[in-house]
Amino acid sequence: MTGQPAGLVHGMGKELVEPDWPPLTDGEAREVLARYPGLASGATPATVVGWRSPRPMSAAALVRVGGSEVFIKRHHRRVRSATQLAAEHAFAGYLGRHGIPVPAVQRAVDRQTCVQLGDYVYEVQAMAAGADDYRDAMSWTPFRYPGHARAAGAMLARLHQAAAGFARPARPPAVLMNSAVVITGADPLAAVAAIAGRRPGLARYLAGRDWRAELARDLLPAIGRAAPHLATLPPQWGHGDWHPSNLTWDGTGADARAATVLDFGLANRTFAIHDLAIALERSAFGWLDLDGSGRAGTDLAAIGALLDGYQSVRPLTPAEAAALPAVLPVAHVEYALSEAEYFADVVGAPALADLAYDGYLLGHARWFATPDGHTALGHLRDRLAQPADGPTAAGSAVTG
Repeated sequence: MTGQPAGLVHGMGKELVEPDWPPLTDGEAREVLARYPGLASGATPATVVGWRSPRPMSAAALVRVGGSEVFIKRHHRRVRSATQLAAEHAFAGYLGRHGIPVPAVQRAVDRQTCVQLGDYVYEVQAMAAGADDYRDAMSWTPFRYPGHARAAGAMLARLHQAAAGFARPARPPAVLMNSAVVITGADPLAAVAAIAGRRPGLARYLAGRDWRAELARDLLPAIGRAAPHLATLPPQWGHGDWHPSNLTWDGTGADARAATVLDFGLANRTFAIHDLAIALERSAFGWLDLDGSGRAGTDLAAIGALLDGYQSVRPLTPAEAAALPAVLPVAHVEYALSEAEYFADVVGAPALADLAYDGYLLGHARWFATPDGHTALGHLRDRLAQPADGPTAAGSAVTG
């Protein structure tokens, strides 16, 4: 069972919506698998699509083939190219060779890790080990237990240790992509203009906004506080989208540990602290309440538990501890811009583009400048001032 009404997927808020892309079909799955020599013999009429992912910006499903299941994900070529997927798969493969549990990416007949059929690019992965306990959870929803947050923090630290030797250059900013180009630039507005100069869809969207004034008002002060910290830290690759549903678990209870790391679609060369900030941003704040109520709760227990887990494996340096509260309010900037471009230019949803821009890009940064945002950041600073093996912070939420 999917846990979702048939055909609907997650939207930008709490409501389920029609998908951006048509769902994978049985015939489509068979056509894709026929191009994978290790799976082609099992791609028979009995090959059928089972669970379909509720994530909205691609189409993905578990597919029964032979006596097992594989995961097929379909991207429109305007969202992901074969070259972009090759970078994701190279990073995941490197992590797998260095002890991080990741699903095995399958190779097609030409030894490439994806195939293109018409306007779509497909990747096929082995079934991930572990319980996919959060697969129907909305984005920005919290860990169910502090123990899960701690386990996720420990796995992220292991990933950062393993990734430190991955020397591939950063992927350039693109649709639905993380980076740290804007928040580390000497002139962030010039960096945005340069990105837009290479991405006509983003340029067209920004042309309808007073974006220089809006970014100067809501983002530049926070970027100015973050950039000097990042300038002292070594860049490295990170996951880019660390939240509960991008992990599987070795059980379904409160003490379950992270079993497998999923979905490297936003992975890029940024900073370990940038990646850790994204992990907090994705799971410790009630952003889905912000648009309707203007308030976003803060899960203090999850912040403490995730940091405890992380530092139990990879203690932060003093420079990293100082950087994290400064980076957290702007860790989302490049992805939020790319999301606005996706909605405005790829799927033609101008209202959602405005929501990504006003509610996400600007709204999250504005929240951190409110008294409740200051309280959350102050708690984070206090928590980082404790010894790395100190107790998990108590408490559940600060209303924002």
